[in-house]
Amino acid sequence: MESVDTELTSFNNMVAKSSYPVRILHHNNGISEDEEGGSGVEPYVGLEFDTAEEAREFYNAYAARTGFKVRTGQLYRSRTDGTVSSRRFVCSKEGFQLNSRTGCTAFIRVQRRDTGKWVLDQIQKEHNHELGGEGSVEETTLRPSRAPAPTKLGVTVNPHRPKMKVVDESDRETRSCPGGFKRFKGGGGEGEVSDDHHQTQQAKAVTGTEPYAGLEFGSANEACQFYQAYAEVVGFRVRIGQLFRSKVDGSITSRRFVCSREGFQHPSRMGCGAYMRIKRQDSGGWIVDRLNKDHNHDLEPGKKNDAGMKKIPDDGTGGLDSVDLIELNDFGNNHIKKTRENRIGKEWYPLLLDYFQSRQTEDMGFFYAVELDVNNGSCMSIFWADSRARFACSQFGDSVVFDTSYRKGSYSVPFATIIGFNHHRQPVLLGCAMVADESKEAFLWLFQTWLRAMSGRRPRSIVADQDLPIQQALVQVFPGAHHRYSAWQIREKERENLIPFPSEFKYEYEKCIYQTQTIVEFDSVWSALINKYGLRDDVWLREIYEQRENWVPAYLRASFFAGIPINGTIEPFFGASLDALTPLREFISRYEQALEQRREEERKEDFNSYNLQPFLQTKEPVEEQCRRLYTLTVFRIFQNELVQSYNYLCLKTYEEGAISRFLVRKCGNESEKHAVTFSASNLNSSCSCQMFEHEGLLCRHILKVFNLLDIRELPSRYILHRWTKNAEFGFVRDMESGVSAQDLKALMVWSLREAASKYIEFGTSSLEKYKLAYEIMREGGKKLCWQR
Repeated sequence: MESVDTELTSFNNMVAKSSYPVRILHHNNGISEDEEGGSGVEPYVGLEFDTAEEAREFYNAYAARTGFKVRTGQLYRSRTDGTVSSRRFVCSKEGFQLNSRTGCTAFIRVQRRDTGKWVLDQIQKEHNHELGGEGSVEETTLRPSRAPAPTKLGVTVNPHRPKMKVVDESDRETRSCPGGFKRFKGGGGEGEVSDDHHQTQQAKAVTGTEPYAGLEFGSANEACQFYQAYAEVVGFRVRIGQLFRSKVDGSITSRRFVCSREGFQHPSRMGCGAYMRIKRQDSGGWIVDRLNKDHNHDLEPGKKNDAGMKKIPDDGTGGLDSVDLIELNDFGNNHIKKTRENRIGKEWYPLLLDYFQSRQTEDMGFFYAVELDVNNGSCMSIFWADSRARFACSQFGDSVVFDTSYRKGSYSVPFATIIGFNHHRQPVLLGCAMVADESKEAFLWLFQTWLRAMSGRRPRSIVADQDLPIQQALVQVFPGAHHRYSAWQIREKERENLIPFPSEFKYEYEKCIYQTQTIVEFDSVWSALINKYGLRDDVWLREIYEQRENWVPAYLRASFFAGIPINGTIEPFFGASLDALTPLREFISRYEQALEQRREEERKEDFNSYNLQPFLQTKEPVEEQCRRLYTLTVFRIFQNELVQSYNYLCLKTYEEGAISRFLVRKCGNESEKHAVTFSASNLNSSCSCQMFEHEGLLCRHILKVFNLLDIRELPSRYILHRWTKNAEFGFVRDMESGVSAQDLKALMVWSLREAASKYIEFGTSSLEKYKLAYEIMREGGKKLCWQR
């Protein structure tokens, strides 16, 4: 008997640690379950808890005894510091979002006090449905309904004891969601959706309820969990797709959940169009407003998903800005471990690191960084930029291209480049990277590292792929930059989605995209085109229209892109020198050879701009002014605009005070016309074609107005320094008040080194030039007081 008592004590200790109903009851003002006659403590106003999690567990235990289930309801945050100030725990039948719900109003609310304690301040015990049996818990349960029976420990179970679930502590940290997904549990259970609710969502899918337009959810997370459960039944996996924000307050207005095989960015994807989109309603709920159930691949009903998603917190915003896929590694403790794929071969790291270290001995401005995996400390992505690239960032980093051409083919190494365009409109290297994977974390690290390398100077515009991880990273690191989608991706999606359309539609589509000049004109022509062919319900056309600010030329013209062509594909900076077949042993030599070739082309253009003069084609003083200032390439563009201005007629249509408006129309072409606004007080001008805003050069329409008004010299604001011959030498002067002392010194070092390298290059071409270069440097040395 002593042995049995010892075993019973051991078992009770185990239950006290593992079974939360018992543990919660033990803390309530010292009232034990035995003192309550085995019935447990009833919730009442004023009941205190150490944490909100304890309150939830207490209410779960009370619900199990009473006969109902619990869901975690709304939370409220402090307007002062944003911390959670109160929480509601409700009956699972609260609301009407599911068929099983009856609008039950039973709940408790706990509020956090200044002491840190949580106090029950509101309660509603009455239910509008039958109780009993509802609160039973699946998994390991002590059954009081049967007669006492011996267990493995020889324990007699009290038949009056309420049903209790034995829960392992590790299981509390990570609870299973439908379809093999797991979710993170936030501190204090904030934003958590109960397991019972997940089972309700799964049951909704399993019992035959399919998604349909008009289906409502209380939160974006409910919709996510429902679609995951539905996907498991049907036989596919889910990824969280794009989100859309309100232009008024930036809040999330809609979300997309897509088949994991959507798109073509990964070999396993095949452009599946199946998805569900939810839209936020004024009431705060979410409704399915778009849906496509058709898949272009085989389905595997009942197949368990082997990837998980972080839960979208129900925090009133409708969800996170970004939700990532995570791999589940079950090591027996049910903990979630996030793993990332690494597409860089291990043999690349010693090769590149040796190269970087050797370069640093020659180039004091050489910068490199390696991303480390937070889980195991292994190397991931790599970034590097030499001093010339970093100095080029200070000159030409206002508009850049993030080139990930390796994603278009089966490249052996994921080599990406960041490209700018110099004052000759040539591509210049601003940085290189090996991208370990295509996660948000990889791109976030890469952009933050590049920003650090370029002394915090952010670009005004970026051309990059439209994939969600890249979009999310760009928004976070460069929030004010205009993201333009890569032309190759747009063309690829057009080829894929326009196949079933007639050739007449394709012709009008191209005309609408590339020939409309203003936003108003584009929207009008697009609407007419969609109505003409009855395509209001076409999913792809609706989606690309919603993203029109990122790829339609009429929407891009208001942002500066340094003349980067809108329609054409940008050639890779390294051309054919580095391709999918470049072997490891040749990568460094080919890289340096191609980079030197590009920089040699830049030096030739510098030489030509200083030593050659193009012919003038008019007698306008502005032409001579710009020939003196601009590089050869840029001057030819300006000269063409000036010559073309003679083919236009100019008519004043409005005048009030110093402001005038002109209609500039091409001779013999009534349809080609633009509006120019001019201010006589400060000589400010703007044109509806927005060439100056987009390219930084005045258009033929403004030049025509200037000619009419006899303005013989361009105001300095219309001569961008980045397009002038001495663009690379004037930057430090312009930035003296904008950077730290350390960064300013680095900029001066790079600028002087670049100038000195040109003296050395041209001064060693002959003995006469050497003497001239040396004399110039000696005379300069006298002024700097370092003459020997």
